[in-house]
Amino acid sequence: MRKGFLWMALIGLSVNLQAQASRENVSQEIEPVAIVQDGIRFCESTYPYNGGILIANLGTSELNPLNSEGKGYIVWHKDGKTEIIVPADGNLSAPKGMFERDGYLFVCDVNKIVVYHLSVPGEHPRIIRLPEGDLFVNDLAASGNMLYVSVTNTDKIYRIDISDPANPGAPVEWTSIPGPNGLLVDSGVMYVASYPADGKTQDKHIIYRIDNLDTPQPEKFVQTPGQYDGIAFSSDKKSIYITNWTPAQLSKIDLRTRQIVPVQLKLANPLIGPADITVDGEKIYIPDLPNSRVLVVEE
Repeated sequence: MRKGFLWMALIGLSVNLQAQASRENVSQEIEPVAIVQDGIRFCESTYPYNGGILIANLGTSELNPLNSEGKGYIVWHKDGKTEIIVPADGNLSAPKGMFERDGYLFVCDVNKIVVYHLSVPGEHPRIIRLPEGDLFVNDLAASGNMLYVSVTNTDKIYRIDISDPANPGAPVEWTSIPGPNGLLVDSGVMYVASYPADGKTQDKHIIYRIDNLDTPQPEKFVQTPGQYDGIAFSSDKKSIYITNWTPAQLSKIDLRTRQIVPVQLKLANPLIGPADITVDGEKIYIPDLPNSRVLVVEE
């Protein structure tokens, strides 16, 4: 009887543990606390700035991430209000990832990076050209005085010396990763979200990690293939959030276990194209590019 009872107890414990693990792998459905749509037209990227969020917009009548129409612009959203901070001045066509230092805003665009001096509105921006063929200039992330630039269509990551943000250095090819899209750097470690520029997902389109920025040797961090775009640390730095276009969703990766858990969003209008996300103040800002809106979700 004792052995039988013990066996049944162990079976019961095993079932309970499996059920608990299963529950932990399924996130609770979350409803956005806000949806930003005012002044938004095909928004690809978000970036924290001055207590609010910068949102980069293509501004075109049709969605084309490689257009040359010069209608791109950037808005600043704070406390429920949206205002234009970089107007459509003809220098931006498909603005994507952004980075700000000392009042200088670096913006990825088609085959170039445009640098605006936000402290001096109206000042002509500096243009940093990349080599011919590097069209899908996508995201930016800095470590110290080095700014890293991903180019999705040529599998390249460059770096630029920004010791003097007003006079940045020339782009220098740094490493190669399949379809580098979103970049994330902290404490000398980089995470790279891979996206297929031709839309055809392969086993190589995963999440990569680089432990040494001086001698970059990319390693596979999460090996589930996808069309990964945005990447950002959780507020406690124990996880990272990633966006995927296929399926269109936001997910959370535990940095210790590397387990991916989808974040279920409660939406009347489904998520279509989650792009370059930001986590700021325990809120996640998710640009839904084709739907011209930014979803604001609490962690």
